[in-house]
Amino acid sequence: MAALISIATALPEHQITQAEVLAILAKARGAALPARLEQILGNSGIEQRYLACEAAYYLEPRSWTRRAAIYNRVGTGLARKAAAEALEKAALDASDIDAIVLISTTGTMTPSLPSRMIEMMGFNPSTQTIPVFGNGCAGGVLGLRLANDLASTAGGQNILLVSLELCSLSYDYSQFDKKNMIATALFADGCAAAIISGKPDRAMAPSFRAFDQKTWPDTRDMMGWEIGTTGFDLVLARDIPTFVARDFAPFCDAFLAAQDLRMPDLSEPACHPGGGRVVEALEAYFAPSIAGIPATRDVLRQHGNMSSPTVLFVLEKLLAEKPDKPILLTALGPGFTAALAILDPQGAE
Repeated sequence: MAALISIATALPEHQITQAEVLAILAKARGAALPARLEQILGNSGIEQRYLACEAAYYLEPRSWTRRAAIYNRVGTGLARKAAAEALEKAALDASDIDAIVLISTTGTMTPSLPSRMIEMMGFNPSTQTIPVFGNGCAGGVLGLRLANDLASTAGGQNILLVSLELCSLSYDYSQFDKKNMIATALFADGCAAAIISGKPDRAMAPSFRAFDQKTWPDTRDMMGWEIGTTGFDLVLARDIPTFVARDFAPFCDAFLAAQDLRMPDLSEPACHPGGGRVVEALEAYFAPSIAGIPATRDVLRQHGNMSSPTVLFVLEKLLAEKPDKPILLTALGPGFTAALAILDPQGAE
């Protein structure tokens, strides 16, 4: 298994509070908001978020062309900033990287963003580029698994993982159906980058112990995108907190048992939060052995649900606290898919 050498995060410049979202929506609608929308926004567990554009942009008609241009401009800037910081933290140069993996489900471009980063940031022209689309909120953990596998090949490689999402580009405030209310209440923009290395001299860094993934049949309506006339439109049709208790919990139990781990053996988990009710369901699963997941709650409160990079924001926060026990990583995403990992904070045991 490979080592996690560094994590860095980047956010767009436009910050907005939930209270401001309520006021902007009410003004755009020309009337008081439906009680249901106020309830969703109020119970989201989010105080503020960061968006790719100023609030006024999201009240204008959408188009594929304009949204693609924003993804290109803002996304490229965030990826470059996070990648540069991750390299600096790892004490590596761009030329030391063997492959760049991009995880993103909220936009795309050709040539791919990793291909553009080669010239932009001075990576070796032979650097492998691997853009991965479609993993949604599970993409952070699944991306770490892919980076770990690549890092462990060819005698050990250095992999740059970039997880970039501009979820706000899917907002459509002209519609007040349930799925758009949830998108308004939860989703935000952000980017995280990580360096994963299979080089033998990195043995004392935090090291991955195990990964697992499961996709349940007949669950495609739970989460995803549909291709609409003006961009990606959210699909969110079923109760994820109920799924956590009924389906995710036994899968995670089996994963931990296979690693000879019990809940008391773990540090605070790094979870993709989803939303406030999903966090509550996860906390109920971990209790009483683990008393809450405050780092997950704090990232959700300060940044919202940024889709794939969110779990990396949480992991960065936890590693700064220098835990002395294994960290469980969890994420749920389209499929419907669960992704799990174990990270030993001071190398493999």
